[in-house]
Amino acid sequence: MDWIEFPSLGRTDLLAIKKTIDGSFRGFTRTYGDYIDNFFNPLQDFLVFLENLLINSPWPIILAVFALAVYFLSRKISVTVGTVLALVFIGVFGLWEDTMRTVAMVTVCTLLAIVLGIPIGIVMARSDRVQGFVNPILDLMQTMPSFVYLIPVVMIFGIGKVPGLIAVVIYAIPPMIRLTNLGIRLVDTDVLEAADAFGSSARQKLMNVQLPLALPTIMAGINQCIMMSLSMVVVASMIGVRGLGQEVLVAINNQYLTAGMLSGLSIVAIAIIFDRATQAFGKRLQKHSEVLHG
Repeated sequence: MDWIEFPSLGRTDLLAIKKTIDGSFRGFTRTYGDYIDNFFNPLQDFLVFLENLLINSPWPIILAVFALAVYFLSRKISVTVGTVLALVFIGVFGLWEDTMRTVAMVTVCTLLAIVLGIPIGIVMARSDRVQGFVNPILDLMQTMPSFVYLIPVVMIFGIGKVPGLIAVVIYAIPPMIRLTNLGIRLVDTDVLEAADAFGSSARQKLMNVQLPLALPTIMAGINQCIMMSLSMVVVASMIGVRGLGQEVLVAINNQYLTAGMLSGLSIVAIAIIFDRATQAFGKRLQKHSEVLHG
C-alpha cells in the first residue's frame, strides 16, 4: 500500500465533477441571467444616480455636505477639520472624481447591507435554531478568499458595477448581521420583563426597547461594514468597478509607485473619516442609552 500519496479521486473523475458543476451553473446563468440582471437594475440606477450627483455637483457643496454630516455624527470640530483637510488633499492631487465614485459605491453597499443585515440579525436573535443555521454561512462568507466571490457574480452579470457591488456586499455584510444579533441578545432581561409587564407586544418590544438599546452595537456593525467595503474596493476594481481601487490596480500593473501610494492614501483617508464619524456617533448613543437606562 502506498502511504506517501493521499488517496484521491482520479483525474478523470475530478474532471467530470468539475464539468458537471460548471456546466450546470453556466446553464443556470443562460436561463435566468437576464431575469436576475433585470432584478438588480434599480440598484444599478441608484448607484449611477448617486455617483453622478457626487461627481457633477460643485465641489464646495460636496465638501460642505461632508463636513456637516461628519460634525452631525461626531460633534467634534477636530474630526470635521480633519475631514475637510483630507478631502482637500484628495482634490489637490486630482483624485476627487475617483474618490466620489468610491464613496458612492461604499454608500450603496452599506445601505444594502443595512437593509438586508438588520432583519437577518433580528431573526437570528429571536431563534437559536436560525442562529445555528446562519452562523456557519457567515463563517464561510468571512473566511472565503475575496477573489472567489468574483467568479459567480461575473458569470451571471459580466463586468460592471452590479457584480462589484454584490461581491462587496457579500464580503461586508457578515459583521452587520452578527452585531445586530449580538446587540439584541445583550439587552437586559429586566428591561424586557418590564416591557412585558406594561403589556408591550413583540413588535413594540422590538421597536421601542430592543433596537434602541442595541443601536450602539448595530452602529459598530455599520462601522465594520464600511471598513470591509473599502477594503474590497481594490479587488472589485478587477471586474470593472471604477474609482480609487481601479487607480491602485493600474498602478500595480504599471509599477507606478506614486500613483498607487496616493490612491491608497485616499482610501485610507476615506476610511478614517467614516471610522471616526461612526465611532463617535456610536459612543454618543452608548452614553445616551446609559443615561436613560442607568
